[in-house]
Amino acid sequence: MSPQINLASEPFRRDRLVVITSAAIAAVLAVTLALLVSIIVTDRRAMQNDRMALDSLDHQMRVMRAEQSKLDAQLRMAGNADVLDRSVFINRLLYRKGISWTRLFEDLGKVAPPNVRIVSIRPQVDDRDHIALDMTVGAESQQPIIEFVTRLESSDLFGDATVSVIQPPSQTDPLYRYRIGVNYAQKL
Repeated sequence: MSPQINLASEPFRRDRLVVITSAAIAAVLAVTLALLVSIIVTDRRAMQNDRMALDSLDHQMRVMRAEQSKLDAQLRMAGNADVLDRSVFINRLLYRKGISWTRLFEDLGKVAPPNVRIVSIRPQVDDRDHIALDMTVGAESQQPIIEFVTRLESSDLFGDATVSVIQPPSQTDPLYRYRIGVNYAQKL
């Protein structure tokens, strides 16, 4: 029996599995890198297209603002100012006429307690086409009016209510009268 002696300077090792695994991981990492680079390039192109579209919209907006300022200057000239004021006045009248009284009373009927009387209503339309109601309501006691105000504020159609004047009952009028201002969201 002869003893086995290894005369090589480095002993034999089995590294094939480590090399194959390292090569596979390197290939996966290379594919991932290529995928990430393609995503970055695609995003840059999309961002560049978005910037160009935004620049185009900005340019259009500047052109429209310039045209609007020219038209405003023309409308503000001495001869045209009267026509502009008259058309604004007529448009406001038409817009105010567009308020549906039937729908207004239906909406108020949904939130008003049965023992609250609506004495007067004055709708007002502001420059932004919001409707504000100036109402005078009355009741024999204060509790129904307070309930009415809380129902107005919790309704989807009405906004925050502000009470400006409170009149106690008198000898000629047995009702508590409250003057209430509230925003109304009727679609015109």
